[in-house]
Amino acid sequence: MSILVPDTSGLVSLGIVAGEPPDPLSMCLTRYDVVIPAVVIDELQEIAAYEDAHGRAAELVCDRADSMTTQSVALDEEFPLEDGENAAVTLANEIDAAILLCDEFTQIGILHASLADTRLITTPTLLSVLVRTDTLPPEEAQTLLAEISEKRSWSANSYVQRARSLLAER
Repeated sequence: MSILVPDTSGLVSLGIVAGEPPDPLSMCLTRYDVVIPAVVIDELQEIAAYEDAHGRAAELVCDRADSMTTQSVALDEEFPLEDGENAAVTLANEIDAAILLCDEFTQIGILHASLADTRLITTPTLLSVLVRTDTLPPEEAQTLLAEISEKRSWSANSYVQRARSLLAER
């Protein structure tokens, strides 16, 4: 199985729609060996303290942490983003992960440039992969993306709008 390293934002996005079928978090955990930085677990636990959709999503992901491998890494002191992204990029590079899952759309260029041989994907891209591999029907992926977009305030995001239109073509 390929190794996927998620940052906090990607896991919160998957957690928004986790729990009931179709559950892309479960699909991700089945399809990939998920290795999560310890710092990301800490961030998820902080977010889980909030009484909102993001807090509930983080709590759902934390409840499934035993399905992931947690690993500590030393943070890159010069990395220009927050600790979760820093740890995820560092870990992905250290273990030669196939995929980094991250939804920091405004920082995609920095993230991409920081990766050695790891492919950067976002939640909309992950949903598209699940459709292409016949793991998730296109209509369900569209519904999930709409729900995630609403809760994550992505409605005006051009990247997400493009992913939505590509899913609609399937």
